[in-house]
Amino acid sequence: MPDSARYREIEVAGLPLEMGRQTGEAAREEIAAFCELALDRLRETMQVSSAQARAHAEHCIPYAEKYSSDSIAELRGIAEATDLPFWKIMLLQIRNQFTPDADAGCTALSLPATSTRGPIVAQNWDNDPALDPFTIVLTRRPTGKPALMTVTQAGLISYIGFNDAGIGACLNSLPAPSRSTGVPHYFTLRELYESTSLEAAVQTIRRAERAIPANIMLTTPEGPADLEVTLETVQVLRPEETSWITHTNHCLHPELCKYNEQFPELIGSHPRKARIDSLLQACGTEISIDDIKAALTDHEGYPRSLCRHVNDDVDTGYWQTVFSVIIEPEQRRMLVSRGTPCSAGYELYQL
Repeated sequence: MPDSARYREIEVAGLPLEMGRQTGEAAREEIAAFCELALDRLRETMQVSSAQARAHAEHCIPYAEKYSSDSIAELRGIAEATDLPFWKIMLLQIRNQFTPDADAGCTALSLPATSTRGPIVAQNWDNDPALDPFTIVLTRRPTGKPALMTVTQAGLISYIGFNDAGIGACLNSLPAPSRSTGVPHYFTLRELYESTSLEAAVQTIRRAERAIPANIMLTTPEGPADLEVTLETVQVLRPEETSWITHTNHCLHPELCKYNEQFPELIGSHPRKARIDSLLQACGTEISIDDIKAALTDHEGYPRSLCRHVNDDVDTGYWQTVFSVIIEPEQRRMLVSRGTPCSAGYELYQL
């Protein structure tokens, strides 16, 4: 168990290079250790040498810089402050382009406002618990752009969180074709947080020459939405039979369902989708934050349950719910559990 129930909080502000330097100074140790873990994982699981990792990271820089020079400038600031070579910082952004996180079995949902609360986007983030020591809650206040708060690994340009314009985002794996070179999906997520509407958010993703598929669950001023993102398209899913929308790790849009037959199912994705839907359906129209917490701590179907724990499965047993997050953009806050939500509980972070 971690020493503290809360993740360390860091706040930065200013122009991109300045924010990068501030982040690097505040999280120097976490970033350096994360870089070493990323390299170790590539050597151990993919037999990728340091030289190969560097070459690939440097090859992706032009794609990323063409898409967002501001994000590149911020990362250069991190490299300067940590005294790390820039390619290592870039490697953190593109490490899943060697192979997508095919075992991450996250569960996400987005709900509209009710009479008792504002709109919510939430998820269990199921991944490698070795990432916990490098995870922080980072607030950025960029000059001339929306402020944003993310729960993220130190050194990433963006991750799960929200901006002060009403956009909240969660992220999970989507099995579909990928390629090794292109714009890192952390970059597209960062651009999304500069949006103030669903349409603008979709366009930030569409204009990228993407490398890997992903699913992005959103709450927006226009209501809940889910983006199934592949190399060729961005499909927008909106609530239909219910007011809310859920997603696990398989394609739902009719044009993309063919990939469900081509790629192995991720950690019981279909049963998890059915389970989260049934739990929310049972709550009626006034789904409360306590209802959401109860759903995200559910253990039916263990070890492939919504709240995931380390188990003895040879291939996927070391993955667990590293954190659970409930985001309320209108209130400019999020609840985060450091560890499985059934045991860790949720801590409040306010923008």
